[in-house]
Amino acid sequence: MTLLVLGLVVFIGIHAVPMMTGLRDSLRARLGAGGYRALFTLASFAGLALLVYGYGAARAEGPPILYDPPVWMRHVTLLLMLPVFVLLVASGAPAGRIKKAVKHPMVLAVKIWALAHLLANGDLASVLLFAAFLAWAVADRISLKRRPATLDGIATGAPSAAGDIVSLVVGLGLYLAFVFYLHELLIGVPVV
Repeated sequence: MTLLVLGLVVFIGIHAVPMMTGLRDSLRARLGAGGYRALFTLASFAGLALLVYGYGAARAEGPPILYDPPVWMRHVTLLLMLPVFVLLVASGAPAGRIKKAVKHPMVLAVKIWALAHLLANGDLASVLLFAAFLAWAVADRISLKRRPATLDGIATGAPSAAGDIVSLVVGLGLYLAFVFYLHELLIGVPVV
């Protein structure tokens, strides 16, 4: 469980830096834009590695069960995960109506992903992981509303139907791949 918590601190900590504009600007000034991005990337990968390994180890130890969700909650989770993949793809796709309406599709995807998994998993390791990500995503969205407006990641111009088509088709394809194959391969837990 220690590695999971350490991974959460590193990964979410580095992703909280953009919310602290003074710290972010200070780091950019000291390290330069490229150095800042390199530090952000390295810390993110280190935190992610700790998270993945720590979560797997904690689950293997059989963490305490905090609550036991009903079986039907898995179906709710499956339903909630469908827009997650569409939003993730929309965050990197050409600006379509989805991206323009949501403004920050990746942050919304993380919130839905975390909530969906909290509904289906009641063990301590899962609750720590998903509650931490949910809390970060809520704080980040609030922070984004308060930060000076920039064009980073926000759709500008007329929405493109191509962006929506890409988001829907690729998002649905990824969803199906995860449900039927990738979730079990990567996470070790079959979905269906």
